[in-house]
Amino acid sequence: MLLSLPLLLSLLLSAVVITAAEQPYQWLSAQGFRLQRLWPLGGSEALPFWLPLITLAGTLLFVGLAWGPLARGRGGGLTGLLLLQRPAPEASDGSSARDEGAYLASLDWRVQLARLPLLALTHLAGLSVGTESPSAALGASCLLGLRRWLTPLRLLPTLLLVAIGGAAGLGTAFRSPLLGVAYGLEELSAVKGFPLVFPTLLLAGLGTVLSEAFGSASEAQPARLAALAQLPLGRLLPPALWPTLLLTTLVMGLLGVLFVRLLIPCSAWVAGLLRSHPWRAALALATAFALLALASGGLSLNDGSLSLGPGLAGDSSSPVWAGLPRLLGPLLSISVGAPGGLMHDTMSLGAVLIAPWIQALPADQQAAVAAVAAAALFSGACRTPLFCGVFVFTLQGDAQLLPWLLVASALAAAIGERWGGSTWNTCQMDRLLASRRQPG
Repeated sequence: MLLSLPLLLSLLLSAVVITAAEQPYQWLSAQGFRLQRLWPLGGSEALPFWLPLITLAGTLLFVGLAWGPLARGRGGGLTGLLLLQRPAPEASDGSSARDEGAYLASLDWRVQLARLPLLALTHLAGLSVGTESPSAALGASCLLGLRRWLTPLRLLPTLLLVAIGGAAGLGTAFRSPLLGVAYGLEELSAVKGFPLVFPTLLLAGLGTVLSEAFGSASEAQPARLAALAQLPLGRLLPPALWPTLLLTTLVMGLLGVLFVRLLIPCSAWVAGLLRSHPWRAALALATAFALLALASGGLSLNDGSLSLGPGLAGDSSSPVWAGLPRLLGPLLSISVGAPGGLMHDTMSLGAVLIAPWIQALPADQQAAVAAVAAAALFSGACRTPLFCGVFVFTLQGDAQLLPWLLVASALAAAIGERWGGSTWNTCQMDRLLASRRQPG
């Protein structure tokens, strides 16, 4: 890749555009957490009567739009990008064939506009997904669109361009260039090395600086703020804790596998209901989601950051039953097509599930076990160990724990490869390909 001055300037300008485009996502995420904080979050305190009504009405309206006029904006938006990175299948004549235009269509700016009101309803209703996948899809869409006006960007192959944009979009959203690079290397790009890493670092690095200046990312990442504000960092873990960390890794890796094995049939079942009985199914699903929020005091809402943050900070005070709403909330939310993936949801589920079993430990050891549990369940589900370990490290920031996070993520990913079957992303790609092969 030729690093000419015009290309460098084009990348810098692109970073400004991507950062500006990500701001509405950050603002919407922050509003969702503000609403969730009005709930007792597992407690028995009284709550305003209109809170469950907002969740019910928002979910019902979301499902009606996501399975109707705004169907193109459903889901995280990365399936087309991921399909672009797959080896092209052979056609009947022996040549390779790839419907690149159809996959790029999912990154069209009109799809992003359709996703924006769905994102607003997602955070208003408290549907349990984060902004990771939509942020990555938006970054890829921005860079693809800018190529029309910034000629130097045309020096980059399309597959590399969208991978850089997606990785930079996620890195900018979470103010971590390293996280964006890890995501690009493990998930988004068939191209590795300098051609991917340098532009991603440049875009996400400048995007992080600009995001800090805007200040908009702060309230949108409560898990990160809680951990960095409260955790006593840098203490070495005693060897007596190592067996607990290893056992936690193995159990949470298996639970990550279970999460995906439940999600795939659940999403197929929900999709079938919504296609055969759209309004009745929408009302039933919205009612179920609102009742789940009411029964859990709001713990089932959003991506679990309000539970994950205290866990990573050494406050594992979640009740024993909290794992159930933190499991059912994401299963329902992802199945109805809420814009997002399962990244924060699986991290939060790991931290919540381990919490009741480690409350007798000192705070710094609780934080370590919760972080390993979050990384292991995340990696068992997604099987991207570098990205999973770095993501949890980005939220918590304890450098001495990073080797444990990477080891736990690698072991859990191996468990996922051995017993996990298809990942959620693979399932989404296979379903899209199957739908395109169907006549009509």
